[in-house]
Amino acid sequence: MKKFPKLKGKAILAPMAGVTDVSFRVLAKRYGAAMTYTEFVSSAGLMHENEKTLRLIQTSKEEDVIGVQIFGHEVEEIVGAAEMLQNMFDVIDINCGCPAQKVVKVGAGSELMKDPQKIGKIVNKTASVVNKPVTIKIRKGIDEKHINALEVAKIAEDAGASAITIHGRTQKQDYSGEADWGIVKKLKESVNIPVIGNGDITSPEIFEQRLEESGVDAIMIGRATLSNPYIFRQIEDYIKTGSYEKKNGIEQFFEYLEITRKFDVVFDVIKNHALWLTKGIRGGAEMRQQITLCRNLRELEDIMSG
Repeated sequence: MKKFPKLKGKAILAPMAGVTDVSFRVLAKRYGAAMTYTEFVSSAGLMHENEKTLRLIQTSKEEDVIGVQIFGHEVEEIVGAAEMLQNMFDVIDINCGCPAQKVVKVGAGSELMKDPQKIGKIVNKTASVVNKPVTIKIRKGIDEKHINALEVAKIAEDAGASAITIHGRTQKQDYSGEADWGIVKKLKESVNIPVIGNGDITSPEIFEQRLEESGVDAIMIGRATLSNPYIFRQIEDYIKTGSYEKKNGIEQFFEYLEITRKFDVVFDVIKNHALWLTKGIRGGAEMRQQITLCRNLRELEDIMSG
């Protein structure tokens, strides 16, 4: 088993479809993310060299610790995709937690939690052929009657997983209700490999509280970064000094936009980041109406410049 990388911090950028493009990851890294992950990439898309899929695996030299997250349901396809990517990334993560219907209906993501032995097989086969740590991201279970995160974690550990990330919700919950950090703590206590917690981290204060109460090795932050990737710097400052500053979303957007000039990021992705980064700012609702209708980068820059 290959060891999970030693990180300089405890806050990790979660893999998010349509969000964690290379430019957004670089921004998060500059703000202090200890590690970044690509959007999840389809093992089938990789094996067929789909152009859209290949765009998702762009990386930057600024990302000193980066993971790729693969989703799929065919064991050999996942293993093949991992082999293709192993020299580009520091960690190969298998998505066993996504609750999205389009992923679940093909037997991938959180649907894999219905078959813990299959997860073990995927981990074992992948870990035996790649030269990088193999990890999994899971959920608490399928629903409240079928909570099997601890069972899955132990099988994955025995199969050669180098770390496990757990989101404290079930597949059925999707993103409703609250994340259960009790199960995160139990999982950390039940395995001997690093555990990364995930779910409902919306502020530096909550980050510190969850880190202390669960004992996890790191915490992955997802949705809170959409409107505030600067949260990584805030967490760093809060842990060191007990206080932190805020950064305007417009300012964050223009820092992101500057990075996109170096990479192949499609306009719709940039536009989505503009929509997210205007959340919670004065006049933001009106700006978002204009952003939705804008057709090119020049129009978008004019709107964001006010």
